Amino acid sequence: MFEGLQLFGAGLLGFLTFSSLFNVAWATLLGILVGMMPGLTATLGIALMTTLTFKMAPEDAILILICMYVGAIYGGSRSAILLNIPGTPASAATTLDGFPLARAGKAGKAMAIATSGSFMGSIIGMLLLATIAPVLANFALEFGAFEFFWLAVFGIIISGHLTSLKDPLKGWIAGILGLLAAMVGQEGVHAYQRFTFGYFQLSGGLGLLPALIGAFGFAEILVVMTDSKYELVKSKVGSVIPSPREVFRYWRTIGRSGVIGTVMGIIPGVGEDMGAWASYAAARRASKERARFGTGSIEGLIAAETGNNAAVPGAIIPVLTLAVPGSAPAAVLLAAMFIHGVRPGPLIMIESPEFVFQVVAMIMLASVAILIFGLMLTRPLLLVLRVPRERLMPIIFVLCTIGAFSIASRVFDIWVMLFFGIIGYAMRRMDYPMAPLVLGLVLGSILDKSLRRGLVLTDGNLTEFFMRPISAVIWIASLVVILYSIGPFRRAFQRLVGGADVHAGDKGADGG
Repeated sequence: MFEGLQLFGAGLLGFLTFSSLFNVAWATLLGILVGMMPGLTATLGIALMTTLTFKMAPEDAILILICMYVGAIYGGSRSAILLNIPGTPASAATTLDGFPLARAGKAGKAMAIATSGSFMGSIIGMLLLATIAPVLANFALEFGAFEFFWLAVFGIIISGHLTSLKDPLKGWIAGILGLLAAMVGQEGVHAYQRFTFGYFQLSGGLGLLPALIGAFGFAEILVVMTDSKYELVKSKVGSVIPSPREVFRYWRTIGRSGVIGTVMGIIPGVGEDMGAWASYAAARRASKERARFGTGSIEGLIAAETGNNAAVPGAIIPVLTLAVPGSAPAAVLLAAMFIHGVRPGPLIMIESPEFVFQVVAMIMLASVAILIFGLMLTRPLLLVLRVPRERLMPIIFVLCTIGAFSIASRVFDIWVMLFFGIIGYAMRRMDYPMAPLVLGLVLGSILDKSLRRGLVLTDGNLTEFFMRPISAVIWIASLVVILYSIGPFRRAFQRLVGGADVHAGDKGADGG
């Protein structure tokens, strides 16, 4: 513990320079601007920024990307409150109570509460990152090819289930599409070409960043340009300074939402939006004012904003310790780490433990930045929401094209970006979630290499995949998630749990 505090202190002091603080300020502000513009997502912002940080020192580049990440997730609350349109998917739950407050003439109060919740959610997540990451990294040293194979499978299954609760099959289809796209090119063990169809450009595979820029950038452009117009709330903003008494009145909700958001962030592929929804649902169940939820509840708003920002450090925990992203933006962050020579994974606490606590310090600085910008620049930032989409979207399209091309200076990557953009647009129109697709692209390589290595180690025997203790736990958990998604099994499970509760209640009554 003391060593961790020393590493955190050293990391924080290393960033207390003019150049680092300047990077924190402009990257966080740019992230807020990206997040608050409907149609621009944190994933798109980080992907485009990654292409601009190639020649930077690794610490500076990762600092900029994390500040962009934290700022974008927070920035989504601005348009959610004022337009009833979440700037990012993570802010969807914010619209339920934020927009009613704005329509009631309390827009400033709503944005102040959102800023407070976002700041405290980031801080809670940061503390849990510093606590959980070293423990999880040590535990991950027990993982081999068999465990990483099942971890990749579990990530796709749980992501598909939680991001498409009404129809998990759509989530799994999206994840499998991502896995199939990741299989294009040379396989990881013997470099044998697959699915290239004689086209040499495909031999190197489909680039992750061009695919993500297309799926979250070009697809969003098409969606925004085909949606109906939006209007800004016309009422006065009012005071944007939160009342400490009003905020800390809900300290239990803040603490609970921070923990739930972080846990949801850790689950592969689930991300910030589920962190917000799970926190909101838990707050509603526990609240004495549940009737006010959805009509302008301060508690509901602060739960949603605390949960989605706490999920950011949570999503970074598996990135650092397992090299598995917890969300779509975290997937781009993982790719950026590899680009800059950082090797996240189980060995990170042995090879570079100081980097983990540098990331903790980066999140702390970004959290302070969103608090300052959120309280000081609310009114000037509202002018950004008045930019016509007809002027903004062509600029974003140019940036997507430049970003896709600049990664490897290949025109082919622009075609990859356009292809995944059209696929992403079609999936959105048919209500397919995008997070499993992205997770499939990232985990495809891990799944493929781990399966092949495991088969080499066991001379083609599949028994080890099912009999090793950690592998058994993961594949059984995956099977339970699949069965729970099937109606008859789910109803049988609910009847079983209900019956157990009844019997427990009877025993308690008899004992009384």
